[in-house]
Amino acid sequence: MSGVVLEATDLARFYQLKRGFMRKPATVRALAGASFTLKAGKTLAVVGESGCGKSTLARAVTLIEEPTSGKLIIDGKDTSSAANRKELREKVQIVFQDPYGSLNPRKKVRDIIGEPLAINRDHSASEREGLVKEMMVKVGLRPEHVTRYPHMFSGGQRQRIAIARALMLRPQVLVADEPVSALDLSVQAQVLNLLMDLQAEFDLAYLFISHDLSVVQHIADELMVMYLGRPVEQGAKGRIFQTPRHPYTRALLSATPVADPAKRRQRIPLTGELPSPLNPPSGCAFHRRCPFAIEQCRQDRPELRSVDSRLVACHRAEEDLPAPSAAAAA
Repeated sequence: MSGVVLEATDLARFYQLKRGFMRKPATVRALAGASFTLKAGKTLAVVGESGCGKSTLARAVTLIEEPTSGKLIIDGKDTSSAANRKELREKVQIVFQDPYGSLNPRKKVRDIIGEPLAINRDHSASEREGLVKEMMVKVGLRPEHVTRYPHMFSGGQRQRIAIARALMLRPQVLVADEPVSALDLSVQAQVLNLLMDLQAEFDLAYLFISHDLSVVQHIADELMVMYLGRPVEQGAKGRIFQTPRHPYTRALLSATPVADPAKRRQRIPLTGELPSPLNPPSGCAFHRRCPFAIEQCRQDRPELRSVDSRLVACHRAEEDLPAPSAAAAA
């Protein structure tokens, strides 16, 4: 059985926002409490609208930023210890969304991919170049292109370069922050298949962040749906895709394109905008946009609880809720 390589408990990240002279700073609760585990060889996908806390979660997990509260355990070691953090940063690497902006245009590919080795290992230049070429082959690049610059590659090839760089230190966890959203559809499929092949080869745990549920369905084992900094539904991908229990998850899934007409869902439009994390609404953060909201939703914030073999933060999660049009008429 695959072992747990990362465990997060009530992970939170708040920011203080200055509001001018004589005014108290405001608190932005970008990530307000997420708990999950990552297992070797498995993928946890994190989905939600822009502003829901996905990228903040990525920065906390990769130790780019320290969490405001909560606990993060990597490879059995607590990241709150400064002595552990340098060692643990090597075990968690990240691939960013933009393959154009994440690579230094002034450096050759061998220097970009080999930089983690140059900083953290004692290899000679020739040894380092040999390891770089070996990794280039693994990600589908030609090793003779090691002296080229990033602008000489396509978007998909640049993302392969970024993936190769992330894997040079042989991490246990790879955080992929919207890794294919800037690529053409045909290239997306190639990069996703590459990620799945590399996961099988290196027994990697993936934290895969995306807003595209059709991409998530292809690669994920577990799913965590976030809204305004908090998970609202969490569990096995198949269970959630088949019978979503949170109204927000239902709305996201209804907007996902499906090729088979027999499997298409009734569209559930979301009205209004995502609330500001500076001033979140009382009760359930989703109640102002939810077609099934009741008075309890406006007053009491629901906690995650086990419903139908997954965790759901909704007061009405056990109910078989009707289509929104029927709910409005009731």
